[in-house]
Amino acid sequence: MKANQIITIGREFGSGGHEVGVNLSKKLGIPFYDKEILAEASKKSGYSQAIFEKHDEKPTSSFLYALAMGVNSFGNTFQRPLVLDLYLAQFETIRKLAEDGPGIFIGRCSDYVLNDMENVLNVFIHSDVKSRVERIMSKYQVSEKDAYDMIKRKDKDRASYYNYYSNEEWGDSRHYDMCLNTGKLGIEKVTDIIYDFVK
Repeated sequence: MKANQIITIGREFGSGGHEVGVNLSKKLGIPFYDKEILAEASKKSGYSQAIFEKHDEKPTSSFLYALAMGVNSFGNTFQRPLVLDLYLAQFETIRKLAEDGPGIFIGRCSDYVLNDMENVLNVFIHSDVKSRVERIMSKYQVSEKDAYDMIKRKDKDRASYYNYYSNEEWGDSRHYDMCLNTGKLGIEKVTDIIYDFVK
């Protein structure tokens, strides 16, 4: 493994991407960053972690593009919107953690944030809907319909968030080094494939 190996994992909701990240962290002996990114960003930004969690990987309305530019239709400047501050705080946190040492980063546009760094492996984890529904039903103790609705909503949120901040398309295989299907391969096999490649 390279000295400062970074792995980013994008994932469909219910595909087991989080579990793959946790397993890889244990096997490789390197840090795993998911909600930890929010905690670190909270410390450095002054915003509470609850605010970060409320807006975590949530879509941004197109109206905010104009706000992000710092001017309105009348040419007046105004304060930067909260969601942009939160994104920038996470951006800086991910960069700092990656610069400090090896690690595995889940979601939050981490592949895009770290696209100019060396030793970065970008992975996207996906699965068939049936497998994802079964996983969500088991994990959250919800009905089949509720599991399906959760998948649909969370995938839409993640795609909107990623597409807005990265100007790329979430899940597009051209933006990743590996795209792996846990529905066909299973969590353990997917973990092993990434581990063997990195080693």
